[in-house]
Amino acid sequence: MSDRMQPLIERYQRIAEMSEDQLNRLELMIGSVQESVGIEHIVDCILDETSAKGDGVIRAYVGFEPSGKAHIGWKVISLQLKRLLEARVNVLVFLADWHAWVNDKFAGSMEAIQTTGKYMEDTFRALLDSPPEGDGPGQLRFLYASDIMDSGAYWARVLRCSKNVSLSRVRRTFSIMGRDEASSDGDLSRFYYPAMQAADIFELDIDLAIGGMDQRKAHMYMRDVADRWNWEKATCLHTSILSNLRSKGARMESFDHKMSKSNPNGAVLLHDDASALKKKLRKAYLDPQDSESPVFELIEHVILPELSKLDVTPNPEYGEPSTWHDLNEIKQALHAEKLHPFDVKMAVADALSLCLSSISEYFNHHPESLDLVNQLMR
Repeated sequence: MSDRMQPLIERYQRIAEMSEDQLNRLELMIGSVQESVGIEHIVDCILDETSAKGDGVIRAYVGFEPSGKAHIGWKVISLQLKRLLEARVNVLVFLADWHAWVNDKFAGSMEAIQTTGKYMEDTFRALLDSPPEGDGPGQLRFLYASDIMDSGAYWARVLRCSKNVSLSRVRRTFSIMGRDEASSDGDLSRFYYPAMQAADIFELDIDLAIGGMDQRKAHMYMRDVADRWNWEKATCLHTSILSNLRSKGARMESFDHKMSKSNPNGAVLLHDDASALKKKLRKAYLDPQDSESPVFELIEHVILPELSKLDVTPNPEYGEPSTWHDLNEIKQALHAEKLHPFDVKMAVADALSLCLSSISEYFNHHPESLDLVNQLMR
């Protein structure tokens, strides 16, 4: 058992009963996220060889509104999904088309939203190296919200998820839509959004609900609803959120601090080529005397998990090439002026280009969905 897993026994004693294989599965599932909530459920599933559906297939869910081209934050999620697939978890990418409609994406054009959903399917195939698809362990599947919206049982669940919840409680979840609390008083449908998101998890027999830290409020809403109705609560996994490239100071000081494709100059998009990456990283915030930087976040959450190293190659007249495996050592070298910020930023651009090469290769062979999204984005 890794040192990181040992404290979990204090949270749930049954972890001590696990075999080496079971511990390895658990560590793959929760060992790399920023936060895990309610680990009891997933530990019980592993030990008792059961699941929310009762068939022993552990099911994970991550939901996305189809709303345009993807940014590097999807890479953080996909690295976690790869670990889940390795842990023999069935991974569901839920394409929340009706949720996107509620949130006014593409001015409410369901055709455009669903076109973007097809692009998202291809994007996750590329990010996850085209794993086998299906309903079994270690397989990937896709589902649209519209596939379950015709069910009366689903809408009964939505109403139950709305029952006895105050409007102020719902308002506090609006950040999951990228909106502030005062933004939606003129649109009743948005007040159903968190109830729909909770109902999705229950209706789909989900054991692991995954999202960035920005989805935490939605997951806590879901767990509160489960307590009210005595429903099984999925374990919730929250990955780190990447900051806008121009951001200064501590991560996620505000919602505007978050990297977003709506601000393309401050976001790394999955389709950025080497030239675009260098241009964006050149202007990224990196102060050697400041331990917080979006450049450090990219190293920590994308480059080191995927490549295990960062190669820094300065102009020969300014120094020798070096290879780094630890973020703290990179920070120390910058602080001591052994590394130049520009060289580190260009190294990050090169590393990201390598990390994203599978995306460009995939869409070179399967361009149809990206071409359609490009047409929508003009």
